[in-house]
Amino acid sequence: MTADRALPDETGSLEPFLGDAHMELQKIFADERFPNVVVALDGTVVATWGTQNLVVRRSEDGGATWGPTIEVGAGIHAGGTLVDEVTGDILFFGHPEHPPKDNSTAPRTVYRSADTGCTWTPDETVFDEDARGHVPSLHFSEHGITLRHDAHRGRLLRPARVYVEGAGYNMATFSEDRGRTWHASGPFPIDGTGEGCVAELADGRIYYSSRQHRFAEGAPLHHERLHAFSHDGGATWQDAVHSSLPDGPRYRGDEKRGANYNGHFGMAAGLTRLPITGRDILLYSNADEESHERMRMTVWASLDGGVTWPVKRLVDAGPSAYSSLAAGRPGTPSEGWIYLQYEERGGGGHVARFNLTWVLEGQATGDGELPDWIRQP
Repeated sequence: MTADRALPDETGSLEPFLGDAHMELQKIFADERFPNVVVALDGTVVATWGTQNLVVRRSEDGGATWGPTIEVGAGIHAGGTLVDEVTGDILFFGHPEHPPKDNSTAPRTVYRSADTGCTWTPDETVFDEDARGHVPSLHFSEHGITLRHDAHRGRLLRPARVYVEGAGYNMATFSEDRGRTWHASGPFPIDGTGEGCVAELADGRIYYSSRQHRFAEGAPLHHERLHAFSHDGGATWQDAVHSSLPDGPRYRGDEKRGANYNGHFGMAAGLTRLPITGRDILLYSNADEESHERMRMTVWASLDGGVTWPVKRLVDAGPSAYSSLAAGRPGTPSEGWIYLQYEERGGGGHVARFNLTWVLEGQATGDGELPDWIRQP
């Protein structure tokens, strides 16, 4: 491992995420949408946001209180906000407007903060074409990550996508030079996908969770979330299957009903892995609703790296949409907390913070069982 890939130790334990169940909720944005929440190396919680204005709010006390809104620039949030765990810098991605669907290049700006989100400056960046000749667009996705395993240790990785009318697809983009040059991964194995999430598992595999918004003619209209894996640090993706998780509201059909029906399916989700040594505890967030409406924001937990999702807990029974998840860092004010940033239908965004105990006291899903090692006396 070279010196520039030295990462801070993150040998976390399970205990801080347990104890008495706790959950609290705050509204931190009054309007607009598109959430990403990340935790800086010092534990500062950074929430990024915006449809017309790229803005940030920060919490230095683990999410108990939030500082004022920080204006970063004009444009639409492009997702993929990430903490470079080598340098401590935070990257915030934007487009001037929603990316086009005609395969023309979507302009993009990457903003960099070297002070845990207090100030931001535009970065000089280059994005390469993928193997199909497309420069990836960035809007929208869950936050990015810094890889921690094997030959790819220190690599920055974030979900991305290609907008081609009728045949777009998910992918990822990664950087080996601290975010100045971005290389395109191979495509997600299934077209008609977008708005992905990634998490690195304890064995170095990358878990990719994907929305599916288009289906081949005559194909089943699945309401389950897709997932796939990478064995090469996010350069290629294999083994795509439908999971037991919902991909947004479960209604699938031809009837154009509902205030938010717009000719496609699925919904952007949140995903994070808790920083616990030797355990692949994943959290996933999305709507848990049988109808067509975007509502009932819920969090699911997997204790085996996404193989099963045995428990879920409702966060907000009302209208709610896109979401993002992040986990607190060991030895900081954020330790033991899980953060969920999500859109509310009336406009604006909330942040919920809770511990794992609160999730585990939720409802059994029937998809696997909680292992003995997670059960508290």
